[in-house]
Amino acid sequence: MTTHPDFNSPRIAILGGGPGGYEAAIVAASLGAKVTIIERAGLGGSAVLTDVVPSKTLIATADLMTRVGSAGELGVKFDVEGGDFRPGMRADLKHINSRLLGLTREQSGDIRAGLESHGVKVLIGSGKLLNDHTIEVLTLEGMQTVEADAILLTMGAHPRELPTARPDGERILNWQQIYNLDELPEELIVVGSGVTGAEFASAYNGLGSKVTLISSRDQVLPGSDTDAAKVLEEVFERRGVTVLSRSRAEAVDRTEDGVVVTLSDGSKVEGSHCLMCVGSIPNTAGIGLEEAGVALTESGHIKVDGVSRTTASSIYAAGDCTGILPLASVAAMQGRIAIAHFLGDTVKPLKLNQVASNIFTSPEIASVGVSEADVESGKYQGDVVKLSLRSNARAKMRGTTDGFVKIIARKGSGTVIGGVVVGSNASELIFPIAIAVTHKLHVDDVASTFTVYPSLTGSISEAARRLHVHM
Repeated sequence: MTTHPDFNSPRIAILGGGPGGYEAAIVAASLGAKVTIIERAGLGGSAVLTDVVPSKTLIATADLMTRVGSAGELGVKFDVEGGDFRPGMRADLKHINSRLLGLTREQSGDIRAGLESHGVKVLIGSGKLLNDHTIEVLTLEGMQTVEADAILLTMGAHPRELPTARPDGERILNWQQIYNLDELPEELIVVGSGVTGAEFASAYNGLGSKVTLISSRDQVLPGSDTDAAKVLEEVFERRGVTVLSRSRAEAVDRTEDGVVVTLSDGSKVEGSHCLMCVGSIPNTAGIGLEEAGVALTESGHIKVDGVSRTTASSIYAAGDCTGILPLASVAAMQGRIAIAHFLGDTVKPLKLNQVASNIFTSPEIASVGVSEADVESGKYQGDVVKLSLRSNARAKMRGTTDGFVKIIARKGSGTVIGGVVVGSNASELIFPIAIAVTHKLHVDDVASTFTVYPSLTGSISEAARRLHVHM
């Protein structure tokens, strides 16, 4: 039920329409606040328009092609005009990109309709803080000001660029521009092996491009679970992805019919296209933060505390502009926490050790809580069990045995404090472990819960059984 604000309702202005902004707006409106949300590009922000929704839609198509490509191993034959052979697949990139961009527009429209149904006022335009209670907004109709009792900043971030590798939108691309391609890149060079680079390398390999991944670190996905990164590297090698580790791209230049990437050791890599995935920069410049008393970190991110407050008493911030964790789920949680704190609702500070995250490579890599690296460094005392999916009956049936389940329990007590799942649909399978971590369940609580046989969750239960503490 929608609560309609009265004249005495608190006024909340939200600058940025991404997950941190639109979810906060709905919560605030449902609690009786008078809410105005300001967005320059479209509701949903980069998560919906240029990042999460389009990339995961692309990945879904690549994943389908990968599964169909291995259908012969499961006994599936393709008959064409009486012939018994496996026809070649081809990715129609123009259709794929047209579909995914249509989905982003549809999702953005759904978000706007949802906001307006809750009584949220939507302003499409660019906002700038005049002080800690006023935002100046430039819309197509002209300039207007929005007065508020509290302001929530959720401006997001944009792709970082190298001066020697400026994207041109044709051959040298950032992750916002790659959906403009009509033809599948014959040879795609991906610079950067973090989450974004690894996901696109995996996706375009699945779609049929010859992919080279340039990584400046020892492993792909630096900072992620080492065992998970090893599985992905093995899959990449098997599927023909070339990984150049400990290699740093110094420059990217156009050639007559492609690109050439110059590495720090002077060697060169040639391809048809280059995708730059070298991090992001928060959208915090030139919007009046200093005048409003909002302090930034050295990296340009907004400083926030556990309840999303900035150094200005009436201003909160959420999402990628804060540099906490670049996840839509974290942005949304930060936004909800900010609103709850300002309106005096029940509030629990953000706990990063409860955040479940997923890397949408093939196979997927999901994790939550304490990592094995945390245990090995002595930061936490824990016991670790890892079970390969090669022993899981359902994984064998589906032909998807790349991956494992890993559970980490606190030494002595047996409380679940972390976990990793690598495999098909890991983003779904991490949820029971996330519940266990969040609610401090014992490994026996997980082990004694019925699972379906056969199922991938059976490996989660089995891992928990192996962590049983005999009293």
